[in-house]
Amino acid sequence: MTSSFTDVRSFENKVALVTGGASGIGRAACLAFTARGARVACVDIDREGGEETVRRIEAAGGEGLFLHFDVTGAPAVEKMVADTVAAFGRLDYAHNNAGILGAAAPIADYSEDDWDLVLATNLKAIFLGMKHEIPAMLATGGGAIVNSASVASFHGHAQFSAYVASKHGVVGLTKTAALEYAGQGIRVNGVCPGLTRTPMTERALLENPDVAAEMEAMLVSQVPLGRMGMPEELAAAVVWLCSDEAAFVNGQMMIVDGGRLAS
Repeated sequence: MTSSFTDVRSFENKVALVTGGASGIGRAACLAFTARGARVACVDIDREGGEETVRRIEAAGGEGLFLHFDVTGAPAVEKMVADTVAAFGRLDYAHNNAGILGAAAPIADYSEDDWDLVLATNLKAIFLGMKHEIPAMLATGGGAIVNSASVASFHGHAQFSAYVASKHGVVGLTKTAALEYAGQGIRVNGVCPGLTRTPMTERALLENPDVAAEMEAMLVSQVPLGRMGMPEELAAAVVWLCSDEAAFVNGQMMIVDGGRLAS
């Protein structure tokens, strides 16, 4: 039986940085980069989860580094990239993935503090990440960046104005960066998860435990493939977008949603 592309060690001698790597899609991306042979810097504010991700990287035969940073602040993001380069000597791939759902409330009731936190985590952090990742990549001839957006980048969602606005913003930011640096050897794309079985999804469902099963069934019923996505399926898209197989893919938002937006 032939191996899947994620088993091919085509990223050997390369370095990947993943934010939000302590769980969910971020952890799966760390392991997918490892499977291709990259050394991986896992960044998160969750120390326990991030250290567990690195243990899994090492158990898979890879080399990992946990960096404990809050990516909403410029000094922290600058140091995050600097520490990655100091440890591994270069930066080739970045998956700017850290994100939160944020509070649920109508716009008239949405607090400014909640708004600021969601925009800082989901959008500003990606701007700051690219601001410091791009020079590090240029120093060694280029690279590839994948930013985490969402299917909510393409439609509204009542009660989640900050989340939707932030994810719409990721699309514009990604496309702009792709145009600015295409001629310098850096490709920038995004991945747009649909309903995916992650800790964030589980927490959202458990906010209403009495109806969690009914809510999950209703959400799954909207997915033509009839199930939630798995973090590993999103990670496969991220790694492919960074790979040479995607060498002519730039400025694109890859929707991975089981067909939800096609309906």
